[in-house]
Amino acid sequence: MRYLHTMIRVSDLDASLDFYCNKLGLIEHRRRDSQTGRFTLVFLCAPEDRGRAESSAAPLLELTYNWDPEEYTGGRNFGHLAFETRNIYDLCRDLMDAGIPINRPPRDGHMAFIRSPDGISIELLQKGDPLEPKEPWASMKNTGSW
Repeated sequence: MRYLHTMIRVSDLDASLDFYCNKLGLIEHRRRDSQTGRFTLVFLCAPEDRGRAESSAAPLLELTYNWDPEEYTGGRNFGHLAFETRNIYDLCRDLMDAGIPINRPPRDGHMAFIRSPDGISIELLQKGDPLEPKEPWASMKNTGSW
């Protein structure tokens, strides 16, 4: 058995692609539109997984956009997506500068949480050992839910 991908339904494909690609840094790997099914599938990969994604060896994030409007609830019930980063402080600063709230700041230099435009909880983890705690992160409070 091999892990292939995680699928989440999104209500606004453009907003989701802006979030996952332009702000979080993922790369669009492939896309499929289904006229008969009235949906678009967009598969994303992490930059460090790009080569492995080409050979179907990397896990992907599948964004499913149904063309007919639907209300999706329960984003928190989904659990979360997790991404490893080389510098959690730099990533969180870049996300904040892009207008993304940091719901659980990386006070410990290891873990933070944000949310997608559809309310999906996303865990950010520092690659390797935690970074030394530093401000403004060390004293930053949680916002919203994560």
